[in-house]
Amino acid sequence: MPVESPGVPATDCACAGPETDIDLLLAHARAGLDRLRPAQAWAAAGRGALIADTRPEFQRRAAGEVPGAIVIERNHLEWRLDPKCEARIPEATSHDVHWILICAEGYSSSLAAAVLRQLGLRNATDVIGGFDAWAAEGLPIVRPAHPTPPRGPGEAGLPQPPVTSTKIGLA
Repeated sequence: MPVESPGVPATDCACAGPETDIDLLLAHARAGLDRLRPAQAWAAAGRGALIADTRPEFQRRAAGEVPGAIVIERNHLEWRLDPKCEARIPEATSHDVHWILICAEGYSSSLAAAVLRQLGLRNATDVIGGFDAWAAEGLPIVRPAHPTPPRGPGEAGLPQPPVTSTKIGLA
């Protein structure tokens, strides 16, 4: 099953050789998702969907951030988005929230979105090609002086200025 983003090798995984177990797991995870191209994800966010950036700080520091994205590192994701969990964030109000996950290249976000679906978050999905594809399409990127910290239990996000440009910020 080839990757659906430009500039990425035509395999699902960076693993060399014949199809691996992770290729099969990834294909199975993606089969249950309505994955979005970066521009579709940005448009969905404009209609109320929530983008959760699961990349670690070093990746966000190096490449920038998606404006308005909620930063939740991968190891806390299920606890922060499960509306029944005491460690959830305020936006995790129901199983109907439209969560769009973004990682660096669209691999770990697919696996994570599939797990969120297993938790009952029926609208969870991810961005095809991840942040790399987002940047390649010229969608908005912010480069804060300090990377946005991951959200903790019950923490609300800090207000962010609106972004009207579709050019990559190089500040």
